[in-house]
Amino acid sequence: MLKNRTEAANQLADKLQKFSNEDGVVLAVPRGGVPVGFEIAQKLDWPLDIAMSKKIGHPTNKEYAIGAVSLTGYIFNHDVDVPRDYLETEVARIRTELQNQYHKYLDDKTPAIITDKVVVITDDGVATGQTLLSIIDLVRRDKPKRIIVATPVSSPKALQKIEEQADEVICLTTPEDFRSVSQFYESFEQVTDEEVMDKLHGNRYQDSNTRETSARAERLRGPEAKGTSFKDKDREVNSRDLKS
Repeated sequence: MLKNRTEAANQLADKLQKFSNEDGVVLAVPRGGVPVGFEIAQKLDWPLDIAMSKKIGHPTNKEYAIGAVSLTGYIFNHDVDVPRDYLETEVARIRTELQNQYHKYLDDKTPAIITDKVVVITDDGVATGQTLLSIIDLVRRDKPKRIIVATPVSSPKALQKIEEQADEVICLTTPEDFRSVSQFYESFEQVTDEEVMDKLHGNRYQDSNTRETSARAERLRGPEAKGTSFKDKDREVNSRDLKS
């Protein structure tokens, strides 16, 4: 049983110390992953950013995931037959939501550069793993040196899927009787938007010499991020990795 997110994060940070001399970035899944990511970033002396992704629902069943959208790209399961105009509309709509949320948390700051860096993706727990799987896929497009997923607790089934996609996975516990993330915390209070903003602004630093040249930042500002260009943007993925 974990006391709270801070204790869990400190345990993860200890296991991540072997990467402390690397050039890296921590990407936290908001909102619950941000307090975890904050502690890890502080211990490693790395910048903290957020990893945002949202599923694309099937037109006849929104709970059935047929793809996922991030700030800079999207993935789509080609085994599912949906109208192209539906896909384009959904990607544009979802990306606008993500951009609004990102700017709410980080104002007009651009995303951290992750190309050729060790990237730690973290959340406070993993149930199905679908969010992290989509984030891993989308982050890998920016060609990081290594992708590590660090989480305090995960269901065994989800962890197995994530281990197949990430370069390394660090998880404190994978109980067979997993029912929900909260059952393995003594204290699991809801993380507020205010707390997310405090953590992000309290840790994040700017690299003015290189940040503006980041391809990821350029895509966030450019027309592709607004959903106006779809040529070669979709990526075929295994259907089992996108089912809710």
